[in-house]
Amino acid sequence: MNVAVRGQTATKQASEHFDVLIVGAGISGIGSAYHIQKQLPGTSYVILETQETFGGTWSTHRYPGIRSDSDLHTFGYSFKPWVGPPIATAEEILSYMKEVIDDNDIARHIRYKHKINSASWSSDQNLWTIEAVTTDTGEPRTFTANFLWMCQGYYRHSEGYTPEWKGMDRFKGRIVHPQTWPDDIDLTGKKVVVIGSGATAATLVPNIADKCAHVTMLQRSPTYFRLGRNAIEIAEELRRLQVDEAWIHEIVRRKILFEQDAFTKLCVSKPEQVKKELIGQISAVLGPDYDVETHFTPSYRPWRQRIAFVPDADLFKGIASGKASVVTDEIECFVENGIQLKSGKLLEADVIVTATGFNLAALGDIAFEIDGKPLAFGDTVTYRGMMFTGVPNMVWVFGYFRASWTLRVDLVADFVCRLLGHMKAKGKKKVEVSLRAEDHNMPILPWIDPENFNPGYMMRNMDLLPKRGDKPEWQHSQDYWTEKDEIPKTDLDDKAFVYG
Repeated sequence: MNVAVRGQTATKQASEHFDVLIVGAGISGIGSAYHIQKQLPGTSYVILETQETFGGTWSTHRYPGIRSDSDLHTFGYSFKPWVGPPIATAEEILSYMKEVIDDNDIARHIRYKHKINSASWSSDQNLWTIEAVTTDTGEPRTFTANFLWMCQGYYRHSEGYTPEWKGMDRFKGRIVHPQTWPDDIDLTGKKVVVIGSGATAATLVPNIADKCAHVTMLQRSPTYFRLGRNAIEIAEELRRLQVDEAWIHEIVRRKILFEQDAFTKLCVSKPEQVKKELIGQISAVLGPDYDVETHFTPSYRPWRQRIAFVPDADLFKGIASGKASVVTDEIECFVENGIQLKSGKLLEADVIVTATGFNLAALGDIAFEIDGKPLAFGDTVTYRGMMFTGVPNMVWVFGYFRASWTLRVDLVADFVCRLLGHMKAKGKKKVEVSLRAEDHNMPILPWIDPENFNPGYMMRNMDLLPKRGDKPEWQHSQDYWTEKDEIPKTDLDDKAFVYG
């Protein structure tokens, strides 16, 4: 580690230098750290994390029952076998991550309680300067790095998205967002309304139903769900045969990915068949008299928004038991004792939980500058959802929606390590992507095609995200099954890569 003193700065803080600076100690940052240690030994790196511990989402989100909605055989890392149930609790995921940190001596590279305020690139020095502040003492910290690896995710951890409804100030109970779940809340015997219909709502409702007087999931429109056992038969069978866990992990990953690929293709080729099967699973639990048409039949085709897995059908068993219910309606306003719906119905509530999504924060609310000019991230064009035109020596990890996020962590890490090795071999200090001559008439489009995938949290803030082109290399396809073959074959001497 090189330590240099910056020149005439107001704070006269020592500046620490690293080859690579990783932003975030969540699932992406820890995975990236593992790969850089294994593939590029001797590379100096640091991880800056705002929170006081590792884990990202799995540490900051503390609402009842928080769990993965992807299986851990693919959400887990390729290099670390997952031995628990496929749908895991936050506690189980954090334990898994801690083993990765401990087994690979990663902890000494992490600086907790370090909030990054700005990141500035200098082409004269081929260097990033990162200005941070410690959240407990308020002391400024300065870091320089040759390469910036953005692993902070894509939403604001400090606050979730809550729409402004009329009369919210009139409500006499408590309004809570799952992303900032309070430690002191007691739902015992309370009437609770959970606004939302995604994975968070589907997790919360069954996990508080036994404690509440009653819990109602209030949704504007239905969402697709998949039901199944929280177990994988082939994994259980292989364990009975005492097969090595590393083999089991790889076999189960391949099986799940094969099945996910087939399911995704079927959603496009035969959407009505998939729709019938998904809704049929729900009808089988709720019975023939339940109004599945109103409450669980979406208007869009499957996979245009994320499909949450409901392990052991717990949400629907809660509804069938009468402890939970679903109302499909729109909010007119909040009133003193609950929510007035546009249908005229009143939903009484002591507590209202707004499971209404995220606030997008594409670059972690960090002020970026390139050679003294503010970076307008929305004006850049993405190279495979990893690099961006006009932004040197930086890669961003943005995972998958239709497959586990972490699958892309591994892919991007392999790419970055190969790119850094390539730069070293060429004797180059700088790399950025640029549109080639044959790309200049290419249509420039939004980050995601809304006809392909259109969750509200993306659509609300699409202007904050980079643009894409209509060629595979200039977009984040969300197609793991294609990218797993294409990204490793990337020609690092293609004209899209400009070295200096």
